[in-house]
Amino acid sequence: MNTIINLIEKTYYFLWGDWIHLPLPGGTTINLPLLVLLLVPTGIFCTIRTRFLQIRMLPDMLRALLEKAETGHKGGSLSALQALIVSTATRVGMGNLVGIVAALSAGGAGALFWMWVTALLGSATAFIEATLAQLHKQPDPLYGGYRGGPAYYIHDWINSKRQKQGTPVSKKNLLSVLFAFSGLICWCGISQVISNSVTSSFKNAFGIPPIYSCLFLVFLAAVIVLRKNASVRVLDLLVPIMAGIYIILTLFLIIVNFRQLPGVFARVFEEALGLRQAIAGGFGAVLMNGVKRGLFSNEAGSGSAPCAAATAETSHPAKVGLMQAMGVFIDTLLCTCTAMIMLLVPADKISGLEGMDLLQAAMSWHFGELGVIFIAVILWLFSFTTFIGILFYARSNVSYLFGDTWAAQTAYKILALIMMFVGGLTAYTFVWDLGDVGVGLMTVFNLIALIPMSKEALVSLRDYEAKYKKS
Repeated sequence: MNTIINLIEKTYYFLWGDWIHLPLPGGTTINLPLLVLLLVPTGIFCTIRTRFLQIRMLPDMLRALLEKAETGHKGGSLSALQALIVSTATRVGMGNLVGIVAALSAGGAGALFWMWVTALLGSATAFIEATLAQLHKQPDPLYGGYRGGPAYYIHDWINSKRQKQGTPVSKKNLLSVLFAFSGLICWCGISQVISNSVTSSFKNAFGIPPIYSCLFLVFLAAVIVLRKNASVRVLDLLVPIMAGIYIILTLFLIIVNFRQLPGVFARVFEEALGLRQAIAGGFGAVLMNGVKRGLFSNEAGSGSAPCAAATAETSHPAKVGLMQAMGVFIDTLLCTCTAMIMLLVPADKISGLEGMDLLQAAMSWHFGELGVIFIAVILWLFSFTTFIGILFYARSNVSYLFGDTWAAQTAYKILALIMMFVGGLTAYTFVWDLGDVGVGLMTVFNLIALIPMSKEALVSLRDYEAKYKKS
């Protein structure tokens, strides 16, 4: 067991530990981990190659989001909007609450600005990987419709290279296997974090012992995920409702406190650009907390969302890519909502607080005890839909690794439910680090193929523009 723990810790520090230290005025440094060194340049590359798609094609994203679902879908397949809802369920999770709170706790208000910048770059990356997933999707013999994701487009990429070299193709490729296995590790780790966050918040808000809230959570999740196609129906219902309520609540707070907005935005930009932090020695913390949390929250480049994008049936692959690019903005909008809830509170009311204590204190200031209860309920919804979403993602990876069998699909779901139960009753376990290790490894393996394969997505984008810009 100690050997496994040591391996996980070493892998974690390899992925998330600081590789480069850049000195700044004021005695501070910017510490750059491997994933930041990979994802930020990739976002810049995709932004340039798509000619700033995330800005110039924002109207197309909105049009694709609002248009009616296309008819004539293959049985079991999803619409582009449904695929967006599934991916939003995982993006709009604890990262929008716990993640943004951690970013502002460690990096101050300026971290929000760098989350915006990260989302802007990540949106182009999300387009590329989602479009590739559409181009390389396969029929799903178990659930109906389609399946796919990085494991599948990496597989096709490697086999195409082998064909050009005149070497035999293989049924499974090592890089695809590594990606698929990393995804399953990641989602098992996240299952524990989800349940622990929920049971802790319910204990604080309602005094419910963790064992009861944990059993209820696992039972309800099992009823949904062990049924064939219940996941999408539940997400179709819950995700728009919970996201809508959260946005409306934040808009209400902004309207009530609109006189504070100029000061809040001035604080965000001042701290983001280091006008005071460069002197105080904190600019590096502001920058990197915003970038790290932004990358973790919007998932662009990690290869998770393409597992949902591949399941959509649509008139053009690039349309799904545009929807997933829009999903990064939706995630960042909800992160901004959480930030505004905290930044609209007088500084002395939350001074010295960190983590969820900070968010609960902010909501308590706005709404009293009802605010604490609201955060517990919304965290439950965000976390619950995240769990359902990641098990939807897992379908494709399980099929790639173990074949199209119900036994393999069910076994992984049961494993995830067990991990959820254990996480709900445990204050801390090293297996939590599996989530960070898994998503880090997924990102590395995905990006190995993403850059050389990006040409396919760019060709699809040009074809989309040629067809739809004329109509």
